[in-house]
Amino acid sequence: MDKTLIIIPAFNEEKSIGTVIGKIRQASPAMDVLVVSDGSTDNTVGISRGLGADVISHAFNLGYGGALQSGFRFALKKNYDTVITMDADGQHDPAYIEALLAARAEYNANVVIGTRFIGGQYKAGILKSVGIYIFSTIIRLYTGKRITDPTSGFQLLDKAVFSYLSYGDNFPLDYPDANMIMLLHKKKFTIVETPVKMATRADGVSMHSGIKPLIYMVRMFLAIIMVILRKD
Repeated sequence: MDKTLIIIPAFNEEKSIGTVIGKIRQASPAMDVLVVSDGSTDNTVGISRGLGADVISHAFNLGYGGALQSGFRFALKKNYDTVITMDADGQHDPAYIEALLAARAEYNANVVIGTRFIGGQYKAGILKSVGIYIFSTIIRLYTGKRITDPTSGFQLLDKAVFSYLSYGDNFPLDYPDANMIMLLHKKKFTIVETPVKMATRADGVSMHSGIKPLIYMVRMFLAIIMVILRKD
């Protein structure tokens, strides 16, 4: 049986991290949990350790992608076969972990993306919806695949993928979304989606709040161009 690690990047998520870990324990009690505290200044680390999770604590904030890459390196060092990434804010429902695993087995996939937009009731804001539509269209034109939720952080990656993303410049420190889907397609990895349930954020500040969506879109366009131009 594959050894699976759940990786949770977290930045000042003391209000939600305990609930997230608790729900994971209920849904998938046999799975290990790693919280990557990305420069948190609250009690995220203490709560996570108190609930039995492994913890990596960054001295300062590297960004979402940097936190994930630390988790990938941990998984590689500890010889895990599969990782599942989840957000620390409670948006992702751990009950759907099994759906990701089932989709991987059914399609022999390297990457399974949990999508909130197939058969779900999730409603994104206008600006985010426009961005998702634009980047989904770019992905379809580049890969020939329809990816409905390129910004989903609820994903399964097999060892071949997270090993590839663990080192060097294969993984960005900030926004690993449409650009990574395109890069992994370019590297011949199999990518599929499966429906999951997501809630809206209850506490804290989203990394896509304020003017951040505009910054995100500009940087993502640049990252996509770099993937297209990349020779290796």
